[in-house]
Amino acid sequence: MRSRVAGTRRRDRHGRGLRGPLTPPQAPASLTRAERFDGIVRDEVRRLEQHWGRELAQVEFAVEDVPDLPADFDGPVPLGQTAPGIAGRPVRIVIFRRPTEARGSGDAELSLLVRDLLVKEIADLLGLSPESVDPSYDSPDD
Repeated sequence: MRSRVAGTRRRDRHGRGLRGPLTPPQAPASLTRAERFDGIVRDEVRRLEQHWGRELAQVEFAVEDVPDLPADFDGPVPLGQTAPGIAGRPVRIVIFRRPTEARGSGDAELSLLVRDLLVKEIADLLGLSPESVDPSYDSPDD
Protein backbone atom coordinates (compact mmCIF):
# COMPACT_ATOMS: atom_id res chain seq x y z
CA MET A 1 0.00 0.00 0.00
CA ARG A 2 1.22 3.49 -0.83
CA SER A 3 1.64 6.11 1.80
CA ARG A 4 0.67 9.69 1.07
CA VAL A 5 1.44 12.79 3.00
CA ALA A 6 -1.76 14.54 4.02
CA GLY A 7 -2.61 17.53 1.87
CA THR A 8 -0.61 16.58 -1.26
CA ARG A 9 -2.35 15.72 -4.49
CA ARG A 10 -1.11 13.87 -7.47
CA ARG A 11 -1.18 15.85 -10.69
CA ASP A 12 -2.12 13.01 -13.02
CA ARG A 13 -4.77 11.27 -10.99
CA HIS A 14 -6.42 8.35 -12.79
CA GLY A 15 -4.12 8.79 -15.82
CA ARG A 16 -6.18 11.54 -17.44
CA GLY A 17 -3.43 14.07 -17.94
CA LEU A 18 -3.22 17.60 -16.65
CA ARG A 19 -6.29 19.03 -14.99
CA GLY A 20 -6.37 22.45 -16.61
CA PRO A 21 -5.08 24.50 -19.50
CA LEU A 22 -1.37 25.11 -19.64
CA THR A 23 -1.79 28.72 -20.71
CA PRO A 24 -4.45 31.26 -19.82
CA PRO A 25 -7.07 31.86 -22.54
CA GLN A 26 -5.81 35.39 -23.30
CA ALA A 27 -2.23 34.25 -23.95
CA PRO A 28 -1.12 34.17 -27.61
CA ALA A 29 -0.11 30.52 -27.31
CA SER A 30 -3.69 29.51 -26.60
CA LEU A 31 -5.17 31.20 -29.70
CA THR A 32 -6.15 29.10 -32.70
CA ARG A 33 -4.68 29.81 -36.14
CA ALA A 34 -7.99 31.37 -37.20
CA GLU A 35 -8.03 33.66 -34.14
CA ARG A 36 -4.43 34.73 -34.75
CA PHE A 37 -5.23 35.46 -38.42
CA ASP A 38 -8.34 37.46 -37.43
CA GLY A 39 -6.14 39.49 -35.08
CA ILE A 40 -3.63 40.23 -37.84
CA VAL A 41 -6.42 41.42 -40.17
CA ARG A 42 -8.02 43.47 -37.37
CA ASP A 43 -4.71 45.18 -36.57
CA GLU A 44 -4.03 46.04 -40.22
CA VAL A 45 -7.57 47.36 -40.74
CA ARG A 46 -7.23 49.56 -37.64
CA ARG A 47 -3.91 50.89 -38.91
CA LEU A 48 -5.33 51.74 -42.33
CA GLU A 49 -8.50 53.26 -40.87
CA GLN A 50 -6.36 55.76 -38.96
CA HIS A 51 -5.41 57.33 -42.31
CA TRP A 52 -8.48 56.52 -44.39
CA GLY A 53 -11.25 56.41 -41.75
CA ARG A 54 -13.66 58.72 -43.56
CA GLU A 55 -13.28 56.91 -46.89
CA LEU A 56 -13.60 53.48 -45.25
CA ALA A 57 -16.51 54.36 -42.93
CA GLN A 58 -18.99 52.51 -45.14
CA VAL A 59 -16.72 49.53 -45.84
CA GLU A 60 -17.10 46.21 -44.04
CA PHE A 61 -14.04 44.01 -43.59
CA ALA A 62 -14.37 40.24 -43.22
CA VAL A 63 -12.31 37.06 -43.05
CA GLU A 64 -13.54 33.84 -44.66
CA ASP A 65 -11.78 30.49 -44.70
CA VAL A 66 -11.81 29.88 -48.48
CA PRO A 67 -13.37 31.54 -51.53
CA ASP A 68 -16.51 30.08 -53.02
CA LEU A 69 -15.29 29.09 -56.49
CA PRO A 70 -17.13 27.25 -59.25
CA ALA A 71 -16.19 23.61 -59.83
CA ASP A 72 -14.67 24.41 -63.24
CA PHE A 73 -12.49 27.25 -61.89
CA ASP A 74 -9.00 27.13 -63.37
CA GLY A 75 -6.53 29.67 -62.11
CA PRO A 76 -4.82 30.95 -59.01
CA VAL A 77 -6.97 30.93 -55.88
CA PRO A 78 -7.77 34.52 -54.89
CA LEU A 79 -6.47 35.73 -51.53
CA GLY A 80 -9.04 38.49 -51.23
CA GLN A 81 -11.92 40.18 -52.99
CA THR A 82 -14.11 43.24 -52.84
CA ALA A 83 -17.87 42.76 -53.07
CA PRO A 84 -19.81 45.84 -54.16
CA GLY A 85 -22.46 47.31 -51.90
CA ILE A 86 -25.91 46.36 -53.19
CA ALA A 87 -29.36 47.29 -51.87
CA GLY A 88 -28.17 49.24 -48.85
CA ARG A 89 -25.45 46.76 -47.93
CA PRO A 90 -21.94 48.17 -47.48
CA VAL A 91 -19.00 47.40 -49.72
CA ARG A 92 -17.30 44.31 -48.30
CA ILE A 93 -13.59 43.53 -48.46
CA VAL A 94 -12.92 39.86 -47.74
CA ILE A 95 -9.57 38.23 -47.00
CA PHE A 96 -9.45 34.44 -47.43
CA ARG A 97 -7.57 32.90 -44.52
CA ARG A 98 -6.44 29.48 -45.74
CA PRO A 99 -5.02 30.49 -49.15
CA THR A 100 -3.30 33.47 -47.52
CA GLU A 101 -1.80 31.30 -44.76
CA ALA A 102 -0.56 28.87 -47.41
CA ARG A 103 1.44 31.67 -49.06
CA GLY A 104 2.91 33.15 -45.88
CA SER A 105 5.28 31.45 -43.49
CA GLY A 106 5.32 32.86 -39.98
CA ASP A 107 3.37 35.67 -38.39
CA ALA A 108 5.67 38.45 -39.64
CA GLU A 109 5.43 37.39 -43.30
CA LEU A 110 1.69 36.76 -42.94
CA SER A 111 1.20 40.22 -41.49
CA LEU A 112 3.01 41.81 -44.46
CA LEU A 113 0.96 39.74 -46.89
CA VAL A 114 -2.32 40.74 -45.23
CA ARG A 115 -1.22 44.39 -45.23
CA ASP A 116 -0.45 44.27 -48.95
CA LEU A 117 -3.74 42.51 -49.73
CA LEU A 118 -5.78 45.08 -47.81
CA VAL A 119 -3.87 48.00 -49.32
CA LYS A 120 -4.43 46.64 -52.84
CA GLU A 121 -8.16 46.09 -52.28
CA ILE A 122 -8.59 49.55 -50.71
CA ALA A 123 -6.59 51.17 -53.52
CA ASP A 124 -8.79 49.46 -56.15
CA LEU A 125 -11.90 50.56 -54.27
CA LEU A 126 -10.78 54.19 -53.98
CA GLY A 127 -9.26 54.35 -57.47
CA LEU A 128 -5.79 55.14 -56.16
CA SER A 129 -2.40 53.52 -56.46
CA PRO A 130 -1.46 51.17 -53.61
CA GLU A 131 1.60 53.33 -52.85
CA SER A 132 -0.62 56.37 -52.25
CA VAL A 133 -2.84 54.38 -49.85
CA ASP A 134 0.18 53.08 -47.91
CA PRO A 135 3.73 54.15 -48.78
CA SER A 136 5.06 50.91 -47.23
CA TYR A 137 3.19 48.83 -49.83
CA ASP A 138 5.51 46.32 -51.45
CA SER A 139 4.47 46.09 -55.08
CA PRO A 140 4.94 42.53 -56.34
CA ASP A 141 6.80 41.86 -59.55
CA ASP A 142 3.97 40.88 -61.90
